[in-house]
Amino acid sequence: MNPDVKIRVEGLTKLFFKKKVGVCALDRVSFEVKNGEFVSLIGPSGCGKTTLLRILAGLEEASAGTYELVRDDPNKPLQSMIFQERGVIPWMTVEENVAFGLRLRHAPKAEIKERTEYYLNKVGLWEFRRHYPSEISGGMKQRVSIARAFANDPEILFMDEPFAAIDEQNKFILQEELLSIWEETHKTVLFITHSIDEALLLSDRILLMSRQPGRIVREKTIDLPRPRRITAVRANPEMAEAFVDIWNHLQNAVRGSALERRDEWALEPI
Repeated sequence: MNPDVKIRVEGLTKLFFKKKVGVCALDRVSFEVKNGEFVSLIGPSGCGKTTLLRILAGLEEASAGTYELVRDDPNKPLQSMIFQERGVIPWMTVEENVAFGLRLRHAPKAEIKERTEYYLNKVGLWEFRRHYPSEISGGMKQRVSIARAFANDPEILFMDEPFAAIDEQNKFILQEELLSIWEETHKTVLFITHSIDEALLLSDRILLMSRQPGRIVREKTIDLPRPRRITAVRANPEMAEAFVDIWNHLQNAVRGSALERRDEWALEPI
């Protein structure tokens, strides 16, 4: 057993049943994530990325296979999840939202104050700490989610397309803010995205998934030195090649799925 491994997944399979008909969402998924590694999952829509993350976060049951999240510090939460939709609590202020996880686990008041103030400043929300979610923008709400997750100090962060609903300019700003915080903390991160640019900017490794049923079919190591900026990623010839390679993988997966559906329609009786 590799002592550096933080997440270990072996043969993970997930079946959903609808009207007694089984649909395989994940098929024998296996991979490892090292301690402090930032790994992204990319695959076509419907390939089971979110289902995989929800299983690892304890929100879904696997049908078969095993997974292990290795705990190093019993005094810290093992994992936190940042969802695709904005997960702020509407009746709490920005400051109360960021402090929520710490208060939930009864951290000392001094620690709650220190960590909450630090991450409010880190994501540029100190001036808005007394505001409610209805009074701030979508991008600011996602900043709240990121600040809350890091303030709670989990060993592992699961992130499900946290910037998908944000405009391009704010997305780049939030990506670089996330990188800045991650480079300080070196949390283990498993990150879902549909954006190839985003994966190249953030990741140490990218895991490529097949169309449904989802499998890990390839991985790419991103050797670009840190700290990174999106302009440097886009200007780098090796990253341009990686972009095209991943793009072709996604296009082939989508075309294959479309051909399968066409064949199914052709076989249906008229």
